[in-house]
Amino acid sequence: MKIRPETENDIAAIQAVNVAAFENDAEARIVDELRKHADPFVSLVAERDGDVVGHIAFSPVTHSEKPELNILGLGPMAVVPELQKTGIGTFLVAKGLEECRSLGAGALVVLGHPEYYPRFGFVPASRFGIRSEYDVPDEVFMAMELQDGCLADAAGLVKYHPVFGGG
Repeated sequence: MKIRPETENDIAAIQAVNVAAFENDAEARIVDELRKHADPFVSLVAERDGDVVGHIAFSPVTHSEKPELNILGLGPMAVVPELQKTGIGTFLVAKGLEECRSLGAGALVVLGHPEYYPRFGFVPASRFGIRSEYDVPDEVFMAMELQDGCLADAAGLVKYHPVFGGG
C-alpha cells in the first residue's frame, strides 16, 4: 500500500471512496469544495494494487480569539468499507500528520471517534479551552499540538472551513 498526495486523476476515485464509506455524497462534495477553496489543502490517498482505497483531507480552521494560529482540521477521512479496520486509516493519519508538520501547522483538530484518534496524540480540545462550533460531546472534539505550546492560552471557538456548513 502506498500513501501519496492526490492527483487530478484521483478525483473520481476519491469521490467514490467517500460515497462508499459514508453511504452518501455529502463528504465527497465537501472534499470537492475544499479542493477549490481551502488553502492549504492537504489531500492524501491510500493506493493498493493501483486502486484508491482510502482518502484523508486537512484544511484550515479559524480560531475566534487567535486568528494567527495555524490550525488545520482533519477530515473527512474515508476508507472503502471492505478494507476498514485493516490499518489503512492509521497509515493515512500518520502520513497526514507528517505532511501537516512539514507545512508548519501548529496544531490539528478533529471531530471524530474518541476511541480512535487518541492513539495519534489527540486529546479533548476542552483541555486547551477550545470549543467546537458544533454542539457535540466533549470527547468527540479533539485537538493535538504539532508544535509544543501552540495551544497554550488558546481558549476560544474553532470553526471549520465554511464549506462544512457549520453554524
